[in-house]
Amino acid sequence: MNSTAQIFQPSQVVPSESLDKNPEQNFRFYDNRQKYLMFVNTCSEKRVVAERVTQELANIHPRPPALRVFDAGIGDGTVLSRVMRSMHRHFETLPFYVVGKEISLEDIRLTLEKVPDRFQEHPATVLILTNLYYSEAPLLIPNSPAVAARLVWHEVPMRGTTSAEYEQQINDLEPFLAQHWRANVSKKTGNPVYEQPAVLVLYLEKYKFLLSQVLPKRGAITTDYDLILASQPYRARASATFKAQKVIAPLVQGLAPGGRLVGVHSCGDDPGLEIVQGVWPGEAPFNSTRHDILRETKSALGNRARYFNFNSYSDERSKFKYQMYTLPNEIDAEATSIGTSTLVAAWNNATYVAQIEDERLTEVMMSGRYLEATKQVLRKHNGLWFNDESYVISRKRDI
Repeated sequence: MNSTAQIFQPSQVVPSESLDKNPEQNFRFYDNRQKYLMFVNTCSEKRVVAERVTQELANIHPRPPALRVFDAGIGDGTVLSRVMRSMHRHFETLPFYVVGKEISLEDIRLTLEKVPDRFQEHPATVLILTNLYYSEAPLLIPNSPAVAARLVWHEVPMRGTTSAEYEQQINDLEPFLAQHWRANVSKKTGNPVYEQPAVLVLYLEKYKFLLSQVLPKRGAITTDYDLILASQPYRARASATFKAQKVIAPLVQGLAPGGRLVGVHSCGDDPGLEIVQGVWPGEAPFNSTRHDILRETKSALGNRARYFNFNSYSDERSKFKYQMYTLPNEIDAEATSIGTSTLVAAWNNATYVAQIEDERLTEVMMSGRYLEATKQVLRKHNGLWFNDESYVISRKRDI
């Protein structure tokens, strides 16, 4: 196994943060389907994040046999599918090896809906989806030998020449997903954990010979990733030390020489946070900046930090905003009213980004004052937007 795989230490990563003493109170907002779907369908974050990640494609230097990408939480697949389109534009003739981690069955279904056209445009693609933990997904094998023995490894060599044919074969995977992509709740942390470890490998059968050196081989995976996507991979309220030690530091050790990890997280100072603070004065969910994350990652890596470059960039390059979609003239200072559906969507998105727990939401929503707070902010800014910031950690090519 090469040097990248040797320094990668899966034991340093945990499936998800455990911040609360009582697992039953350990609410993970990202697993609330209603909040998530309303957010992704009414805001432009996925598109804007994909555009930010795409900027890094010009700085990576893939080596044979493929351009290798790891998405540390694919969600509904919007960011990954957009990035793969840009990858084709930049590296049209290279085989792609793409691994996406996602424990949610619903998100896997949404992701697979976006897959057929990727194979049609770039047939030399191997797409691997897995529900394994952060500590396991880069290597596609559970940490525990006993759990590894239960790993379901399912390869789908798709036949045909059209995206419609690929779509049909992907649709036929529904019984497999329903059986094997199940999640339970951890009694220790309250977070979702897989019931059955699973790896799903998709590729075109007619390209199997060409991809023989690219296709993953169970139990013999390396972690030489040219690009790692880490968009919102941790809780905002977790400490910078926790974020670095449990998520970012272990992930960057899976980078190939010249490879880049792009981290993205919310940073506040926007109308969305104003809405939240209008209901909960002094609420401060974003407690660490990109500078904090990079500093703590260096510390977590110790002597191994010399293998990497840590790029916080200027605010102009690092920070970007995304908006909530509204109809033209739906929100302005002279509008006599703002539709209830718009107010509810804005409130949902603001509290989703700020990661407000359901218990607190239920309490304030009984009074109705949240709608007035939302309305005031929308009129003040003639809309709603949020701020994210990004950072890049790259592995040096000459070490």
